[in-house]
Amino acid sequence: MEAKKLLLILTSIVVGIVCVIVLFMNVYPVFGRRPSKEKAQAFSRSSQYLNGKFENPVPTMMNMGFMNTVGILLDFAKSSPNRRPKKQFAMGTPNLIKDQETKVTWFGHSASLLTIDGKALLLDPMLGKAPSPFPWFGKGRYSGGLPFEIAQLPVIDAVILSHDHYDHLDYGTIMKIKHKVNKFFVPLGVSGHLIRWGVQPEKIEEYDWWDEFTFEGLTLACTPATHFSGRSMTDRAATLWCSWVIKGKQSSIFFSGDSGYSSHFKEIGLKYGPFDLTLMECGQYDDRWSDIHMMPEETVQAHMDVKGKLMIPIHWGAFTLALHDWTDPVERATRAAHANKVSIVTPKIGQTVIVNAADHPIETWWK
Repeated sequence: MEAKKLLLILTSIVVGIVCVIVLFMNVYPVFGRRPSKEKAQAFSRSSQYLNGKFENPVPTMMNMGFMNTVGILLDFAKSSPNRRPKKQFAMGTPNLIKDQETKVTWFGHSASLLTIDGKALLLDPMLGKAPSPFPWFGKGRYSGGLPFEIAQLPVIDAVILSHDHYDHLDYGTIMKIKHKVNKFFVPLGVSGHLIRWGVQPEKIEEYDWWDEFTFEGLTLACTPATHFSGRSMTDRAATLWCSWVIKGKQSSIFFSGDSGYSSHFKEIGLKYGPFDLTLMECGQYDDRWSDIHMMPEETVQAHMDVKGKLMIPIHWGAFTLALHDWTDPVERATRAAHANKVSIVTPKIGQTVIVNAADHPIETWWK
């Protein structure tokens, strides 16, 4: 009898904890909102949506079983002196003016401001302290802050999102910029997060892979990536992930989003290349998740596959989300670029790159 009472008490405690977690996830806005059942049913038109979730067209290994997860956590717990900068590094002074020149200002990790044909586009604008639902815990952005205030940003013609992970879609940033953004272009399903955070639905447009459209004289295309999505324990692969093609009158840009190396880069190059500039994922990699994040040498190969001219390595320089040294991505990518005669550009965080200029920043500022 006592054993039954104990079992009942333990069961009640577990059920109570689960209920608290579910309630918290529903009331805490940072988690966003997964697509409704009606919305999810509409995703059936997408060839990426199978068995109630989005999938990569190629087999993707993401072994997050118990033992593998424990191993990763133990590796992160080991001290490593080079996963973060030892001292503060200098940042650039951004040129935030909208004009006809094609300019890119990288803000660290994958966040960039692209001005093209007089339009200002923010790409994956994670401008917050830390890529986490609880950003006040742990160590945050290497640079501490950014070399500008959000109030200094011009009116943003469009925010372009590649997927809904915390290091790309940041609640705090959206809350600060939403009043000065005219449009949000996102992959399928991501609008639910934005709507929960107060973005007007008419400002948001969702796209599937290979969807092409025009915006204010620009041609944009939502293109494939090999990755995944999710912001909580219950919404893995509930929304789509993607890369983006942005073509103006004078320049053509490719933004990789997050992706493992796959044949889709060559497909994009054949359909939309060449590109004057590529912003290519380079960082936060590990052999255990190499199917969803490229190694630096693959970053350079992907740039060549899409027929890029200049390449800026992104997805590094701001946060520690993997076990490698913080400078390893740019150093390996630079070596691979030189070996393959690829023009690599390495701006400081906040330093504006004029795409059609005669010279581009190649300083090894991280040393």
